[in-house]
Amino acid sequence: MKTKKLNLKQLKFDKRGLIPAIIQDYRSGEVLMLAYMNETSLKRTLRAGKTCYWSRSRKEYWVKGATSGNYQFVKSVAYDCDMDALLIKVRQLGVACHTGNRSCFYRKIK
Repeated sequence: MKTKKLNLKQLKFDKRGLIPAIIQDYRSGEVLMLAYMNETSLKRTLRAGKTCYWSRSRKEYWVKGATSGNYQFVKSVAYDCDMDALLIKVRQLGVACHTGNRSCFYRKIK
């Protein structure tokens, strides 16, 4: 299967300019979290090799780990067939969730 070079403008950002990013541990495949990126935060992520997100509540950029030390080092970035979601595989240093859990998906519906 061939891969084509992607122009970031081809991605389908929503009306607020955001795209969901699913963050997955590159070794185990565990889903760690879901966050949102805009074009600038995606460019910052690709350039720095650490995840950078757009906070919808605080209306600011944040590099995962900048305050907690729980950095995410990017191993790969993929996009889905509709070009409206990202899958970012990372090496997680520490925990991913602000609650102190390894993953944000630690609760189950019974």
